[in-house]
Amino acid sequence: MRRFDDAPKRATTRCLTAKVLDAARELGINLSQTVDELLAAEVERRYWQRWNEDNREAIEAYNARIERDGLPLARYRSFAQGK
Repeated sequence: MRRFDDAPKRATTRCLTAKVLDAARELGINLSQTVDELLAAEVERRYWQRWNEDNREAIEAYNARIERDGLPLARYRSFAQGK
């Protein structure tokens, strides 16, 4: 996943609902910061959603192998045996 925190800013023009925009300004909301944070969160959510879809077959195969064969080195996991 790419990091966005040190990326340069770029001007953009978008249309927003007038009433929401007016209310946000009245409340002193920093529109650029708020939109940037929300968009970054949505980009991250969709990135991982796509990653999971793209890798579903490998994940399912791995899970089936663990179910069938158990975890590698499981016999060395004394903390999991209730000691």
